[in-house]
Amino acid sequence: MNMEQVTDEAGLAALIASREAPLRIVGGGTRGMVAGNAEPLSVAGLTGVTLYEPGAMTLVVRAGTALAEVERVLDAEGQRLAFEPADWRGLLGTSGAPTIGGVVAGNISGPRRVAVGACRDFLLGVRFVDGRGRVIKNGGRVMKNVTGYDLVKLMAGSWGTLGVLTEVSFKVLAKPATEATLIRRGVTAAEGVAALTVGLGTPYDVTGAAWSGGAALLRIEGMAGSVTYRRDALARLLGAGWDAAEGADSAALWRDVRDVTPFAGRAGVVWRVSVKPTDGPRVLAALGDPEAVLDWGGGLCWLLMPEGADVRAALAPFGGHATRIRGHDPAPVFQPEPAPVAALSARLRAEFDPKGLFNPGLMT
Repeated sequence: MNMEQVTDEAGLAALIASREAPLRIVGGGTRGMVAGNAEPLSVAGLTGVTLYEPGAMTLVVRAGTALAEVERVLDAEGQRLAFEPADWRGLLGTSGAPTIGGVVAGNISGPRRVAVGACRDFLLGVRFVDGRGRVIKNGGRVMKNVTGYDLVKLMAGSWGTLGVLTEVSFKVLAKPATEATLIRRGVTAAEGVAALTVGLGTPYDVTGAAWSGGAALLRIEGMAGSVTYRRDALARLLGAGWDAAEGADSAALWRDVRDVTPFAGRAGVVWRVSVKPTDGPRVLAALGDPEAVLDWGGGLCWLLMPEGADVRAALAPFGGHATRIRGHDPAPVFQPEPAPVAALSARLRAEFDPKGLFNPGLMT
């Protein structure tokens, strides 16, 4: 199948305005979540940082720019995307380069979300082309909203079903001087989540709380002296049996959690389940204790399951939702919406994509 390619916003708008057949929006081609038989449209040519003001902690960048390039530019000024976007290429078995537009489209947020928030919480503005070929701007420096919707929040996590992102602007934060992770090995999910809950309830500014491979992990970041003091104080509070990893060794642990490395190259269907944190271990028990990585203090459960496992039925008593990130399964990719929410979603799609062009069938 041929792939349409665009290199500027005006060309993208003209293409969409004249388009009748559906399109599958492609950035770096790394996410793997597709539906339908739509022709691919690559926005990887929409690249470049258009504004970066380190003093104002503001970054504006075109949506096709590689995430690695964004991180390189920020790192040169001692700054970062605090929401810790993941790289799922190993998990999904894909290649290419993750793009910043793909990060926003999926609201891709890592372990630090438990402390600072998600991708959408750091978005200041977006530009995108809707299904009529209109260029729409919302938030940030442009401050123009032609629809009355909070499009910054709507576009984050819409997976390209409402429009094609062309530019995004972020609040960025300073990188900490160092980090440390407290580790308690050989604990069950229930024991681990209990410890994570204690850690998150302290005044020691925990920025990561996960259970993976039978180990509970609690991360602290900041100036070296402060990290040492808080690490030691938290260790005393938690009691005996905790080890510590520092600096690069600590960072490697959280990359594995962020990217769900334990499931990379493994057979099975990968589900991402969101529940109340203290319900994480109960969800695992209801599913027969599958292999799991629990992030955000237990509120985010990554599960490796056999094909056909009825994850959503087991989840129903807990009131959470499940997304199939990898693998084939009769169940839809995204959690079916309650009727009132589904009706609202349909109205939004009718407003922004009346011809049904963008990623058809992906979220319905």
